[in-house]
Amino acid sequence: ALGSFYFLHESLKNIYQFDFKAKKYKKVTGKEIYSDTLESTPMLEKEKFPQDYFPECKWSRKGFIRTRWCITDCAFDLVNIHLFHDASNLIAWETSPSVYSGIRHKALGYVLDRIIDQRFEKVSYFVFGDFNFRLDAKAVVETLCAKATMQTIRAADTNEVVKLIFRESDNDRKVMLQLEKKLFDYFNQDVFRDNNGTALLEFDRELSVFKDKLYELDISFPPSYPYSEDSSQGRQYMNTRCPAWCDRILMSHSAKELILKSENDEKIVIYDHIGPNVCMGDHKPVFLSFRIAAGAGKPIANVHKCCVVQ
Repeated sequence: ALGSFYFLHESLKNIYQFDFKAKKYKKVTGKEIYSDTLESTPMLEKEKFPQDYFPECKWSRKGFIRTRWCITDCAFDLVNIHLFHDASNLIAWETSPSVYSGIRHKALGYVLDRIIDQRFEKVSYFVFGDFNFRLDAKAVVETLCAKATMQTIRAADTNEVVKLIFRESDNDRKVMLQLEKKLFDYFNQDVFRDNNGTALLEFDRELSVFKDKLYELDISFPPSYPYSEDSSQGRQYMNTRCPAWCDRILMSHSAKELILKSENDEKIVIYDHIGPNVCMGDHKPVFLSFRIAAGAGKPIANVHKCCVVQ
């Protein structure tokens, strides 16, 4: 569930990668491939979350990979993360915020504590990957189905709720939404695509508890998950989960200094998704493109103007 490719343009000089075991940087030359047991590779940190973080899983693939780089005196961490998903739409709908949101909160807090602990010098960091952040399901349903009536269907043997059906009060009681453990079938997917779904960003609340530690550029792309895996349905969402911005690129507040502010109308910083009309799998890739600010990495770099990267 975790893997990273790092491509460095051949024009870049003086690139170093951190050896977490030796606690020093090593010059990057040629091509390096680390596979097999990544946990024992000194050029990165890879950890899985403790099993008790998500006991519903027999074993966890979730965790993070951290690498540290120094490019012309700009030092920063790149942290690839994969957080826990929503196991059931019905359970996610029960409370606001959901129990799954709390699990992700705990796991992300664990990662942030690890990457700023006392073992290594603190540097700016970027955290990216599948955070599995979901919209507040209860609030979304209450908004999308504000004038609907709800029908509850229970299992005959256990009396457990297995399905919720929301119907319009009039209009021949048209079905608006059907909700099951792994079904989120809303009658009008355009609400998630119109204006890139930004009307629903108010329900994207999971990052708010980390606003003192993490910064994110404004989102201007539609929810990145769950897209149809049918090659002819590049814009269509699957009816499995409520569409959400699961895939994100976040950064420490100090990392903002690494991003060069545009001094003219040229759009230098771009935060967007890839393949809006093409099937890319169930997740649309998200990217952040920027130029590293001169002298942003270390105070001395500003004096020598040695942090300009092209």
